Amino acid sequence: MPYTVLLHVLSDFMNSNYVVSDLSVSYYYEGYCPQSGEILRLPRTPIVEAIAYGLMQHLAKNDLHNREGKMYGVLLVELPTGEQRVLKAFSGLLNGYGIFDGWVPPIPGRSQVALEEARTLAQLDAIKQELITLKQLTERQQYEMLLRDFELQLQQMSDRHRHCKHQRQEKRQLLYETVTGEALTIALEQLDAESCLHGIERRQLKRQQNEVLQPLKQLITATDERMRELKQQRKALSQQLQAQMHAAYSLTNFSGQSLSLQQLTPFGMPTGTGDCCAPKLLHYAATHSLKPLAMAEFWWGASSVNQDKVQGEFYGACAERCQPLMGFLLSGLKSNLPHREGEVLSPSHARGVIPIYEDEWLIAVNKPPGLLSVPGRYSDRQDSVVSRLRNLLPDGMVLAAVHRLDQETSGILLLARDRQTHRQLSRQFQQRQIYKVYEAVVSGSVTTAQGVIELPLWGDPQNRPYQQVDWQRGKPSLTHFRVIGKEGDYTRVEFIPFTGRTHQLRVHAANSQGLGVTILGDRLYGCDAVAGRLHLHARELRFEHPQLGQTLHLRTKTPF
Repeated sequence: MPYTVLLHVLSDFMNSNYVVSDLSVSYYYEGYCPQSGEILRLPRTPIVEAIAYGLMQHLAKNDLHNREGKMYGVLLVELPTGEQRVLKAFSGLLNGYGIFDGWVPPIPGRSQVALEEARTLAQLDAIKQELITLKQLTERQQYEMLLRDFELQLQQMSDRHRHCKHQRQEKRQLLYETVTGEALTIALEQLDAESCLHGIERRQLKRQQNEVLQPLKQLITATDERMRELKQQRKALSQQLQAQMHAAYSLTNFSGQSLSLQQLTPFGMPTGTGDCCAPKLLHYAATHSLKPLAMAEFWWGASSVNQDKVQGEFYGACAERCQPLMGFLLSGLKSNLPHREGEVLSPSHARGVIPIYEDEWLIAVNKPPGLLSVPGRYSDRQDSVVSRLRNLLPDGMVLAAVHRLDQETSGILLLARDRQTHRQLSRQFQQRQIYKVYEAVVSGSVTTAQGVIELPLWGDPQNRPYQQVDWQRGKPSLTHFRVIGKEGDYTRVEFIPFTGRTHQLRVHAANSQGLGVTILGDRLYGCDAVAGRLHLHARELRFEHPQLGQTLHLRTKTPF
C-alpha cells in the first residue's frame, strides 16, 4: 500500500482556522535510548489532541468502530518537504481484520505466522471445549452424592453398633453376676457372635462402597489427569505461538535499526505486544522517513473488561506492552524538548527508585513504601519498581525482579539484568540460601526477648491477599525474631525469615500464636494506631554473587 494513501491532511480532522493558543504538553511518550542512555521524548500536544477529537467524530458515525472497544491513535508527522500530515492506527484487529484503507497496517510479521496462528488458535479452542466438557463430567456429582449416602449409612451403622456394644457390655456384667458354668459360656459366645456379625456387616458395607465408588473414582482421576495434560498443552501452545510471533515481528526505529520483539524482550512480553497503536505508528513513520511531531492515543467503544478504559479519554503508553519498547522506538529522534521541572533524568535514579548496588549482572534498589515491586494485573497497578526501571534504564527491558516486597514494605529489592543471573539468584531464594533481615515497629509490648515463630499460613482465594493461620491447609513458615528496642507503647523488632510466604512477618507479628501485636500501620491485620505507613523495612540482604562468586552483604538504613 503506497504510504501517501495513509497520510491525511490536518483539515480531515480539524477546522483549517484552528489556532493553537495553548502550548502546554499534557503527556510525554518517553524512554531511554539503548545506545546513549539519553532520554527521548515525543509529546501529546493540544494540536494532536484536537486531531484525535476530530477522529472521534468520524468514529462515532461509523458502526464498525462502535462494535468493540479498543485503543486508537494519531501521529502528527513532518514530511521531508516540511509539510505536516497525520497517520492513524487502531490496536490489534478490527472486526477480525488488520488492514483497512487509510489506516496504518500491522507491523510486518503477523502475516508470516498467520497460518500457524490460525492453526494454534483452532487447537486452543478445541482444548477449551474439551476442558469445558470434562469439567461438566456428570460422574463427579454422582460420586459426591453416593459418597455422602455411604457416609451417612456408615455413620448410622456406627451409631447403632455403638449402642449395641454398650448393651452387650451391660449384659456381660449382669451375666458375670448372675450366671455360672456352661450357661455363662454359651451366653458370652452369643454376645461375641453378635459383635462378629456387626463387624461383618460393616465390612460388607465398606466393600459395597468400594465396588460402587471405585470405578467412578478411577474415571474422575483419569479425567483430572486429562485436564492437567490439556492445560499443559494449552500453556505450551500459547508460549510457542507467542515466541513465534515475537521472533517474526520486527520493529524499526529512527536510527534505521531493526530488531525482533524476541530480541527486544528476551524475558518475554504479554500477548499482543507490537499490536498497539504507538508501535504501529512509530514503526511506520520510521520506515517511511516521516518525522514524528506529536502523538495521542484514546479509547473508543464500550468500556474495557476491567472498566479501566472510558470512551473518548486519552491514555499514555501501556506499561506492559508499549512502554518497555519506547526507548528503542524513539531512538534516532532529535528533540529539543526541555526537561520537566524537578525531574531526575539519571538512568540510575528512576523516579525515586535509588540503587544501593549495581553492576552489569544485577541491581539492588531501596524500594520506597507504597510502590509495587512488579506491575499488577490491571492498568491502575502498573507503576512499580520494575516498570520504572524498565522504562528508564537503557537496558531496562531485560530487567526482572528476583523476589518481591509487599507494596507498603520498604527496603532492599534485588533485580537481575540477564536470564542466567535471574535463574541463579532465584535458585538461592528457593533453596533458602539468602539471608534476610527486616526491622519493624509493632504496636504494643513484646515480652519475649527473642524466639522462633513457626505457623502454617494459608491465603483464602476469596479474600486475597489476606493470610491466616490454618493447620490443615497452610504452608509452613518460619521466622526468628529479636527485640532490639522499646519506645513507649511500641517495640522495635528484628525479624529474620527463613521462608518467604506472603505477608509472613505481618501475620507472625499479629497472630496470637506469634507475637500477638500488629506491625504499626498494618490496618489489614488490625492495627488501630494512627501511622503514616507500614513500619516494616527490608534492612539487610546477604547472598552469593552468581557471577563474581563473592558474598554480598547489602544494608540500608531503616527510615522510621
